[in-house]
Amino acid sequence: MIHRISDKPLKPPRQASRPAHRSMTRVSAGLLMPLGDTGGFTPSPARPVCVRSRSLLADTHFEPHFHAWAQLAYCATGVLQVTAESGPEGREVSYIVPPSRAVWIPPGARHHVTVLEAAEFRTLYIDASATPPGWSGCRVLVVSPLLRESIHALDTSPLSAPREQLLSGLVLDELAHADTQALGVPMPHPQTGDKRLRVLCEAVLRSPAERATLAEWAAGTGASERTVARLFRDELGLSYQQWRQQAILAHALPLLTRGQPVSAVAAASGYASDSAFSAMFKAAMGQPPSHFQGK
Repeated sequence: MIHRISDKPLKPPRQASRPAHRSMTRVSAGLLMPLGDTGGFTPSPARPVCVRSRSLLADTHFEPHFHAWAQLAYCATGVLQVTAESGPEGREVSYIVPPSRAVWIPPGARHHVTVLEAAEFRTLYIDASATPPGWSGCRVLVVSPLLRESIHALDTSPLSAPREQLLSGLVLDELAHADTQALGVPMPHPQTGDKRLRVLCEAVLRSPAERATLAEWAAGTGASERTVARLFRDELGLSYQQWRQQAILAHALPLLTRGQPVSAVAAASGYASDSAFSAMFKAAMGQPPSHFQGK
């Protein structure tokens, strides 16, 4: 039997009357931001770091694109969602990025950005020659106070050439020594991945508080629970439970960094018990949720 998948985003199984949401990879609402000319911000071996600043409204989108240079997606305020190819297989990974975190995107990696909460977006374009050894894939970096202030200083104009060179070197050194966190949520490949699995993943990311079972989610795609479970393992290398935990962590961290109570974040993540949420979070992150509140 051939199952046909509608182009409409999958709704949560238990909330069929809920208005449909925008797909993560398709722009059907909001402001589409033109990519524009990057001529004034193109890095080079002589000028390896260029900072581009933009104030962006919530629901602003940058369509899929790539650069010959590396990029650091960072926001001084607000929250971003960055989806990018990562690794030799070209697998997509989605990241939720609060001000305390940044996403490293290697040269040539196709990516797109959605603004989830009005943001002061700071894009660092970094020459490929300055890429740290082994950084061939995307990664989430913890933004230290020194890195944050160095980016701010580098964004201040005008700068003398010697000062810009010193600040660029400091930024690169801080990036190379920054702590990393495994907060990416792998997604099926946009061209070669199974469409049913991608529809399901996007729906779960839009509704992290939904407590539907995998069987209930799968029913909306026209696939069986067994088929979808196999697709998670084959295409994403994770079980559905492991993948959903990554999605919950990516959703919960920005809420905690904005100072929301643990109980509210637990409920928004689909947990009926604060203690169960805290236990899961600490096991995955090494620290309890309270450690990240307001940071």
